[in-house]
Amino acid sequence: MSGEAAFIGALRALATHPAARGLVDDAAVIEIGGEALVLTHDMMVEGVHFLPGQDPEDVAWKLVARNLSDLAAKGAQPIGVLLGFMLGEDDRRFVEGLGQVLGEYGVPLLGGDTSSGGPPRAHGLTAVGRASHKPVPSRAGARPGDTLWLTGAPGAAMLGFEALRDGSGADSAAYRRPRPRLAEGQALAPLASAMMDVSDGLLLDAWRLAGASEISLAIDSRAVPIAAPESRRLDALRWGDDYELLFTLPPGTEPPVSATHIGMVEPRGFAQLFLDGEPLVNSEGLGWQHGGP
Repeated sequence: MSGEAAFIGALRALATHPAARGLVDDAAVIEIGGEALVLTHDMMVEGVHFLPGQDPEDVAWKLVARNLSDLAAKGAQPIGVLLGFMLGEDDRRFVEGLGQVLGEYGVPLLGGDTSSGGPPRAHGLTAVGRASHKPVPSRAGARPGDTLWLTGAPGAAMLGFEALRDGSGADSAAYRRPRPRLAEGQALAPLASAMMDVSDGLLLDAWRLAGASEISLAIDSRAVPIAAPESRRLDALRWGDDYELLFTLPPGTEPPVSATHIGMVEPRGFAQLFLDGEPLVNSEGLGWQHGGP
């Protein structure tokens, strides 16, 4: 077994509870009485998800924001978070950053665990939310004829990462302190036929949505607004960390939030994803993937 996809594939044999959604969604959804709880967990590893020596305040912000973005893709209202933290230097700055992001979004810290270790250091966070609408959106609901939409403009995090890495002094906030689309997700939940957040790159995440929905997606690359120079359009479509929402709407439905129509849902063909009419026959090189080949 090698690589993230193979490992998750093996886990699917264990994840048989309906709440797991076959491990193809952004989060688990547990029905309790008339409520639906949404649970998600993300990790951040030094040298993989954040730069060695990066300000711990920003690491804390991003750790929370990544998880809240998964809740946003379910249209969920955050209830609280549980922290798994690896102790090290500048822990006080991490706590300060954690307080900032939790205060910004009105989310309580409910508990967690600490450990020593590293470098590299690794931190995890579990976020719990309450669904604002049922059925809770998933990646699996897109149907032929639906339209494909995207909030925001990919590429800002890419430029922010490069500015931070190179010490250029250019604005790096989009990479350091992303802002999850919670309000947009809640507004879209009653309307979207499928929805997910864009964390690993627009093209790769579109591939995943198409696979979960068992359809093909046709994307017009020139319709996608980007926050990068035109010469780097393809880079922006492959870069992760933007945490925008990618969603489909039934024909004739307009989004109640600011978003751009970037493509269409088509019947499942010989490729899951078409970019400017050209089939992309596998996911290699479409975005950020963990693990080996």
